Amino acid sequence: MPSSIQINQNWSFTQVGGGQVNADGEWIPVSKFPTTAHAELIKLGKIPDPFVGLNEWEVQWVGEAVWAFKTSFDISDKELSEPHVDLILEGLDTYASIHLNGHKLKETNNMFVSYRVSAKEHLKLGTNELLLHFHNSFLIGKELEAKHGKGGLWNGDSSRLHVRTAQYRYGWDWGPVLLTTGPWKPVYLHAYKTRLEDVRITSTVSEDLAAHIKVDLVASEGFSGKASVVIKNAEGKIVKSGEVNLSAGKGSTAFEAKAGELELWWPVGYGKQALHTVEVQLADESGAVLDSKVEKIGLRRARIVQEPFDDQEGRTFLFEINNVRIFCGGSNWIPADSFLTNISDERYREWLQLMVDGNQNMVRIWAGGIYEPDIFYDICDELGILVWQDFLMGCGQYPAYDDFLERLKIEAEQAVVRLRHHPSLVIFAGNNEDYQVAEALKLELDYSDEDPSSDFRKTNFPARHIYERVLPEIVDRLSDVFYHRGSPYSGYGKASEFGMEGYPDIRTVDFWLGDNNAERHPQSRIMNNHNKADGFERRLELYLVENFKHAFDIESYVYYTQVMQAETLGSAYRLWRRNWRGKGREYTAGALVWQLNDCWPVTSWAIVDYFMRPKPSFFTIARELRTYTVGMTRKEVKTPSPEHPNSVVYFTIDTILEIWATNSTLVEKKATLDVTVFDLAVPDVKTEDDVKAKSVVYHRQEQVILQPNSSTELFKGSMVPLGQPIRTKLSEVPNTLIVSTRLLDQDGTVLSRYANWPEPFKFINFPEPDALGFKITTSDDGESVTLSTLRPMKGIVLDAEGEHVKWSDQAIDLVPGDPQTIRAVGLKGRKVKARYLGDGSA
Repeated sequence: MPSSIQINQNWSFTQVGGGQVNADGEWIPVSKFPTTAHAELIKLGKIPDPFVGLNEWEVQWVGEAVWAFKTSFDISDKELSEPHVDLILEGLDTYASIHLNGHKLKETNNMFVSYRVSAKEHLKLGTNELLLHFHNSFLIGKELEAKHGKGGLWNGDSSRLHVRTAQYRYGWDWGPVLLTTGPWKPVYLHAYKTRLEDVRITSTVSEDLAAHIKVDLVASEGFSGKASVVIKNAEGKIVKSGEVNLSAGKGSTAFEAKAGELELWWPVGYGKQALHTVEVQLADESGAVLDSKVEKIGLRRARIVQEPFDDQEGRTFLFEINNVRIFCGGSNWIPADSFLTNISDERYREWLQLMVDGNQNMVRIWAGGIYEPDIFYDICDELGILVWQDFLMGCGQYPAYDDFLERLKIEAEQAVVRLRHHPSLVIFAGNNEDYQVAEALKLELDYSDEDPSSDFRKTNFPARHIYERVLPEIVDRLSDVFYHRGSPYSGYGKASEFGMEGYPDIRTVDFWLGDNNAERHPQSRIMNNHNKADGFERRLELYLVENFKHAFDIESYVYYTQVMQAETLGSAYRLWRRNWRGKGREYTAGALVWQLNDCWPVTSWAIVDYFMRPKPSFFTIARELRTYTVGMTRKEVKTPSPEHPNSVVYFTIDTILEIWATNSTLVEKKATLDVTVFDLAVPDVKTEDDVKAKSVVYHRQEQVILQPNSSTELFKGSMVPLGQPIRTKLSEVPNTLIVSTRLLDQDGTVLSRYANWPEPFKFINFPEPDALGFKITTSDDGESVTLSTLRPMKGIVLDAEGEHVKWSDQAIDLVPGDPQTIRAVGLKGRKVKARYLGDGSA
């Protein structure tokens, strides 16, 4: 019987030759395994936490030191009796030599590659010693750069382009410079007679939704014999089974299923995430099991549709699952920690569940990080989150010399083979922004050159050979996943990277300050170190001053940047969702915000901070990705006077309002459109009767039908009937009208709401806080609050002293007569405080 022996105990590490944390020859026990040098040194208190203050720069020496990890383990006669005993190291970061009982087995050169090394001849009965010696990867990168040339890039040291390691570790415009090293994935022994070297399961679903499942097997030793294949449904019932006859180590079998015979896998919001388990067993002539493999698959028809628009130039770029076109609303994902071994399976699940809770259905794995562990993709399969997977080259002029290509090909092949069976995976992309770098640097990039014989390696953009020759061949040979040469997609139909910065939760800010109250202001040195974006102060303040009358105390600065981010991203999703106008008119087929998460506590584009505290923007996006949404724009139209066509004195200004709604279901939806217009400037509104008599200047309800899987235009016209007169002078200040729209279900339930305010917000004269009639009523169980008001309110953000509360909504616009109840998990009856525009802080 084959067996696996985990090598995860008795590990220790040392700085080779001694140094700041240990004497020469002194070995320090690790706290867990897998691990890295930084992670252990932080836990031991031997280096300060680089996430606090300026400590990032206190620990730079760790990344340039030489480290070693060793362990001892026992092996029995039973394991040694097998013909083969291999040592598997699933991930070493990055350049390392592997020594077993004093024998050097291998040199490694790629963080993303799993190494299998024949070890039997060097193993002995009883205790064995394994030593992993990690070289200075930064120095090796510098040496490779000196030999092969320096490339242009955005972010980090240019030597990173030559090192197959997670690129973000060199520093990014949201991340620190923390060059980790160590055995970051499991290490184990595999003892066997014959093994399954490859199990490829290809499921094809035809247009009529019938399924074809093919299983291709490759066994070691040129094995000839039989293997069994069993397919079970989610309940464990066998739905298909068969036998594979292998000859010279290869064999295959196939299964057919009529439409409806086996459940299909759907993205979240469109149907069940039905998963089937495929069990393969390889046996000898006596029936003894030689090896086995279990994989979960989902049956779905996945297509990328690229076809001309019906009524304008351009073409679609959209994802179709099981013949249904999907608007992909989601996020870009970066590694969830600078220290990858700190990310537990539970933390991955929390992150991905947060996406689903936020109504998101797609995640893009960004090219500067890692191919995430199996659990990440397993959870995406389970939750119905579509995956856009980049290959790991980002923001640079990458080389394509022979040694680099050799390292990259092994990496890409392993990644494709490991990920290809996941139903959530719908696209591989060659890189992140490398074509944009080539354009910016004016490299030799001729998009019209589609000649297969062109040798791009002879240009100063040699990596085009990788993106248009090497990677597509690997993806096509080893999978049936769609390949695109680069991210973010710059053609028609999809916005795969856009964003706006915003401060994180004030608790996160206080964490990185480390109780240094002297630095607790927006322009301090520590604050600057925790925002890595070039020119961030100028950009943040530009957006703020253009839109808000704001204050500079840190609590206010956090609030105003968060609301700015929330307004920007909410507006973007709202308008792009509108552009999903039905078949042949899917002008925008999706939007993936940059970015979902952070790898450390920082001010960045993330919509959820490092500690998994959602920013208000998370909720504005969630509202725009609901099943049904309603949206509006108001625009001023200036028309010259016909009597004075050449004059700048005579003109009219009309305000045009547009209203639309969206429906992501596959059937029409009957609803009531409720439109109420409030005049914010009306004084002395003290009761609900005052609201009706004074504040409301327009109210209308009408029945509407929302078209399936598209947006529906509901109204376009002048706001004169709504209380905004035609203006003839720029000195005539428009009325401060707030237009509140709601979609109501047939039973009166609010399906969606949105309030459109005049912009910029800095021009609005908000009522005094004590004139709002604003109430926060906490439920009896202390776990929800109901908000009500007598005057329209903008950008309400809730909080409570002490530990973080899990709110169900934030950045709330509130109008009279439409109270909103917000879940508040963990509030425990504490007093709720609220920030909002016009709260007296500025």
